[in-house]
Amino acid sequence: MRRVNGVALLSRAVVCMGSSTAVGGATQQRLVQAAMLGTCSNSNPLWFTRRLGDHFGLWKPSVACGAGGHVCFSSNATSLAQEVHAQDKFLPKDVELYQYEACPFCNKVRAFLDYYKIPYKVMEVNPISKKEIKWSDYKKVPILKVDGEQMVDSSDIIDKLFQRINPENNVVNGEEEKKWRGWVDNHLVHVLSPNIYRTASEALESFDYITSHGNFSLYERIVAKYTGAAAMYFVSKKLKKKHNITDERAALYEAAETWVDALKGRQFLGGSNPNLADLAAFGVLRPIRHLKSGKDMVENTRIGEWYTRMESSVGESARIEA
Repeated sequence: MRRVNGVALLSRAVVCMGSSTAVGGATQQRLVQAAMLGTCSNSNPLWFTRRLGDHFGLWKPSVACGAGGHVCFSSNATSLAQEVHAQDKFLPKDVELYQYEACPFCNKVRAFLDYYKIPYKVMEVNPISKKEIKWSDYKKVPILKVDGEQMVDSSDIIDKLFQRINPENNVVNGEEEKKWRGWVDNHLVHVLSPNIYRTASEALESFDYITSHGNFSLYERIVAKYTGAAAMYFVSKKLKKKHNITDERAALYEAAETWVDALKGRQFLGGSNPNLADLAAFGVLRPIRHLKSGKDMVENTRIGEWYTRMESSVGESARIEA
């Protein structure tokens, strides 16, 4: 899959802003690239440009459900009975999630772990040094370690965990669930970046969230917040053009309404309980819910009721202290 050349875009944006004198050439570019060009891996692109960009997800990992070796499962599999007995069948002793807190793809994995009540430790990765994942040849997040076994790519991680929870279920994904998991990765994520960086104030709000929740030193936080917000404001305009978006908010509202229409009056896409497509959409949207773009989305579309039901179904975080 093609990827946005985040480094090039950021470099041009920083040069245009004339901000190289603020922190000193190479160091500043490195901070900006790391803070917004994070490498959040998953089935699709989302919002930052590569390191920090990946915090919200600008990148497009290779994931189309059912393709490239990804295994998909029946929407019937995510039943309440299976959820209740998940830990009877799958009892890992040690689960560690290497992530960026604001990364949409990392949030997809967390939504799955939370829903199935699988306790996990979080290792917040510094997007600049990435020292927390020096041990791995894979340099993107999320990375999940399950009893020492490395799993990568959010959709692949979820498929593997789901199969272990339901070892007797070898049925391939239902067409509907497969379709909408792909839609989340290939469409919904593309709409987010142009919205969270739509204006200078929204870009600053987004980077305030990213840097306050991420693993940054004080110096990195300050540089990434202000330089990053300015750079991503300009980068978002290129992303808007790349994905043929003319009105950011209209595109976001349309995506939200498209999802609600897909429910066809059901509580969830999975029926009375969420399926993997519900968890994917919820996970991707969760980082923006309390940003201005997320608040606007809930206030101006019908998605709010479904989102509230998902919050209730997913429940409290299963995260434990590292």
